[in-house]
Amino acid sequence: MDTIEIIRSNLLSPLVLAFILGVVATLIRSEVEIPESVIKAISVYLLFSIGLNGGVELAGTPISAFLLPALVTIALAIAVPTWCYLILRGLGRFDIPNAAGIAAHYGSVSSVTFVAGISFVERLPEGQNSFEAFIPALAALMEWGIIVALFIGRWRLGATQSQNSELGRVIRDTLTGRSVVLLLGGLLIGVIIGEQGFARIKPLYGDLFRGVLVFFLIEMGMLAGRQLRDFVKVGLFMAVFGTIMPLIHGMIGTSLGLLAGLSPNGAFILGVITASASYIDAPAAVRATFPQANPSIYLTSSLGITLPVNLIIGLPLYYEYARWLGAALGRMEYQ
Repeated sequence: MDTIEIIRSNLLSPLVLAFILGVVATLIRSEVEIPESVIKAISVYLLFSIGLNGGVELAGTPISAFLLPALVTIALAIAVPTWCYLILRGLGRFDIPNAAGIAAHYGSVSSVTFVAGISFVERLPEGQNSFEAFIPALAALMEWGIIVALFIGRWRLGATQSQNSELGRVIRDTLTGRSVVLLLGGLLIGVIIGEQGFARIKPLYGDLFRGVLVFFLIEMGMLAGRQLRDFVKVGLFMAVFGTIMPLIHGMIGTSLGLLAGLSPNGAFILGVITASASYIDAPAAVRATFPQANPSIYLTSSLGITLPVNLIIGLPLYYEYARWLGAALGRMEYQ
């Protein structure tokens, strides 16, 4: 697939078209509405399915292949929220709570963007759509970015004993949060049951996955559309930050993934993980730690700006960059 075909294929993919439909439905004030309970159930299904499928594939993967990518991901989980915080404080002139709150969102993972990245690879031609089975575990490790950002904020404010206790609760809540538990839990179950056990449940957790994801993207588009109405509130700096930073993060994550030994497809997904900005797990943690931080800023930026940028522009860009760099490093031919 050449560059133009990759871009065209992504823009006309069911995922992006469903997302755009959701945005349009909101902007025209349509009566389309999906119950919150249904959305929560679908979110649980998608995360668990990713972990389960990854675990089945992981059963035969040596630990040595996982170690270096895991260390790189941990480094990213520390570095990304740290430099985001410094940029937001220095160039953006944000106070400590808002800078730490926004950094927590960009240091964490958007499960929708992550799932879309995996689906992007799986739609590639046969023989070009494989990636490392332990990728879901890397996504779970990246969730530590929330803790890093909030720790920086507390440290800069001069944490008291009670604040340290509150930060400890955030750490506990992050480790027991939905994304981490479902991804790692599904991964463990997949390793235990293997191919033979998975065959019995594959129609539900394999064959239906993409169809459910397309439906989920309609709701995500509707959420993004609601945030777009608050676009002016985030200001020019955050509009630029929410557009440029994920693209930079995607390139960095992809580059480090390839240098850590990941395949071009695996490095592409790590780039997607690094580029994404959370709007599900991070808001709850930020609200608990820094209630004075402005939700209209961090939610509009991560959901209304960064999510569409990643889905429409970022995915084909990171993939094309992974192919080019992979060829430069001798991992594949670039055509």
